[in-house]
Amino acid sequence: MLNCLNHEKIPLLTEVDILVCGAGSAGCAAALAARESGKYQVLLIERYGFPGGWSTQVLDTFYGFFTPGDAPRKVAGGIPDRVVTRLDQTNSIFLRPNTYGAGTGVTYDPERLKFVWDSLLGEAEVKLLLHSFVVGVETDSGGRLTSVVISTKRGFYRIKAKRFIDATGDADLCRWADVPFERAGDVEPAQTLTTTFRMSNVDFKSFALAGGKKMLDEKMREAVEKGSHPLPRKAGSVHPMVYPNSIATVAVRVADIDGTDFEQLTEAERTGRRQAYIYEKFLRECVAGYERAVITGLSTQIGVRESRRVYGEYRLTKDDCLTAAKFDDAVFLCGAPVEDHRQNSDGEDETVWEYVPEGAVYEVPYRTLVPRGRDELWVAGRCFSATHDAHASCRSMAQTMSMGQAAGLAAVLSLEEDSSARAVDTGRLRERLLRLGAILEFPEKIAFTGAAEWRANF
Repeated sequence: MLNCLNHEKIPLLTEVDILVCGAGSAGCAAALAARESGKYQVLLIERYGFPGGWSTQVLDTFYGFFTPGDAPRKVAGGIPDRVVTRLDQTNSIFLRPNTYGAGTGVTYDPERLKFVWDSLLGEAEVKLLLHSFVVGVETDSGGRLTSVVISTKRGFYRIKAKRFIDATGDADLCRWADVPFERAGDVEPAQTLTTTFRMSNVDFKSFALAGGKKMLDEKMREAVEKGSHPLPRKAGSVHPMVYPNSIATVAVRVADIDGTDFEQLTEAERTGRRQAYIYEKFLRECVAGYERAVITGLSTQIGVRESRRVYGEYRLTKDDCLTAAKFDDAVFLCGAPVEDHRQNSDGEDETVWEYVPEGAVYEVPYRTLVPRGRDELWVAGRCFSATHDAHASCRSMAQTMSMGQAAGLAAVLSLEEDSSARAVDTGRLRERLLRLGAILEFPEKIAFTGAAEWRANF
């Protein structure tokens, strides 16, 4: 059965062992993990012209590698470490201080990261198809996925596979395969969307002498309260980039948008760009050090924090996060707080923070990566199985990469064992993850303080 087009008229492009849909941080990690043994053919498809997803389209900082607090612990490893190490080898990272209790961030060059993902995938012999968009699936009489239909500039094609990983972020593959999901906003307000922007020619010395971040926050509140500049929020993240005299922001705020609706996204994109230039005007006119600063880049598209969240064999909850829950089938750790960007009942912008107990982490079970009742399909990234609040904690890049490597290794194990996704031996999966360098137990080692120590310490 094909759920979108007449499959008899769609040519077969190729047949592989494992097909990964979506080359964001989760999808790239999944494809790399699936190629670890070298036994199986892995194909990774991506709708944009480069890999990386939000890590190269919207953001420039990895969070989730470290627990917050005064004694941070490193809680993600394996393929995520390979990415950071490769960036560090080109002097393309630095560590950002713990802000808002989110933990130390790893700020990187997003343009360099595109090349790093390219290099790692190429070295692993992952077959990559860019400019390829999932538009349907083919299933057998029992509803099991047998192929995915992609749209390209050359037309429609089918790709057959034995195992499938949905790392599209929006659960596009699961949606076509009739996997149940919760759409953000149906139960609780969806997190707001953000167009990030970059500015150059910032005088950091003048900015610091005038009061730095404290001064900036005061100026933003004053501008909103007086109505001198129609900023969408009273606070936001403005931080240095790896480029000289340049900053990146998470300040734009667009609410009440379904991230899977192209008409709503069209208006959101325009609104996000308009807000970005409102910020530019405000910064140039009101903030010391920004008098000659200009926007030099906008995110490739507006950043969507959540859209579809698949119902899995287990659903991670807020209680799991805030009680530092443990699971026998844990495949990665997270210590990040719940960080919920939203509008309150009065229509005002707010970010709600709730924290994992000080110095603790929670474990995330393998079952959150397996769609309910499916044997041939995994999810990784922001469409994994979690409630709204739990998702707001577990969506950091270190965790999405960790999800990807777990899903990729699980797909390999299911082929080796000739088992279903639900029947994968999670003991063997954990062993494979540990051999890859994943961290599955809360470490005692305190994190380092300098990016140059990355390879020496980890």
